[in-house]
Amino acid sequence: MRLRLATTLLLLAATGASAAGPAAPMPDEAPIRLTNHRAVYDLSLAKSEGTRAVEGVRGRIVIDFSGDACRGFTMQTRQVTQLDSSESGNRTSDLRNTTFESGDGGNFRFRTATLMNNAPSPPVDGTAEAGPQALTVKLKEPKRAEFQSSGEVMFPVRHMIRLLKAAKAGETTVSAKVFDGSDDGRKVYDTLAVIGRASAAPAADTERDKPLHEGDLAGMRRWPVTLSYFTAGEGERTPIYTLTFDLYENGVSGRLNLDYGDFAIAGNLTQLDLPKDKSKGDAECRR
Repeated sequence: MRLRLATTLLLLAATGASAAGPAAPMPDEAPIRLTNHRAVYDLSLAKSEGTRAVEGVRGRIVIDFSGDACRGFTMQTRQVTQLDSSESGNRTSDLRNTTFESGDGGNFRFRTATLMNNAPSPPVDGTAEAGPQALTVKLKEPKRAEFQSSGEVMFPVRHMIRLLKAAKAGETTVSAKVFDGSDDGRKVYDTLAVIGRASAAPAADTERDKPLHEGDLAGMRRWPVTLSYFTAGEGERTPIYTLTFDLYENGVSGRLNLDYGDFAIAGNLTQLDLPKDKSKGDAECRR
């Protein structure tokens, strides 16, 4: 199980607002700045079905995001998840992931360590470079290797910025190939994002994601997003999993839901720290 950030981290439930149609483009938008933040999501079971049903979920996701378009972006993620099932037994995973993405979205470093039922899996450690025609990945662990993937590929932060630009422009879908270094560090995913209509109205459910109902965030513009991940290929495919979330215009996400098909996990934002930063956008870095 992995948390892939678009979204993102970071890296993130579609609401009834998505049925209202596309939003009109907003003129004279300010440069996109992803705010530095530390977010804590408590996990619970949202749905379960199938022959090997999950009966309970407990856990937490902690995301530390810092940087800007000049310095690059660093993200540290820890996800601890316990799945309870009388059919397949209880499983506990502890995922720790650290990434750095250059401000121009061209270079990426990643390292992942995983414990499954307290047993360590081989770490994944490598670097990647995204060019206009191909992605080149160099792995140090679990063993040295190098491979390429043709076409334009985005890293997670660049993908998040693309989603925000599309949302502000009134676009309703974004297709992109994304590499985040997850799993064995060899997978490039096809993604499809469906973006709903913008809203700044107070959330109906004030008991969930309480930090998002306070201060400037209470009236900040946000978009419901459904982001599906697919194994790279052609033709009709079933998503590996689907994220739904409210995407705030500063890059923070609420109403997180991770759907793996047979079961889904809800993430309730219980803590959000927003240090005062002076992050810069792309245009300011080029001055």
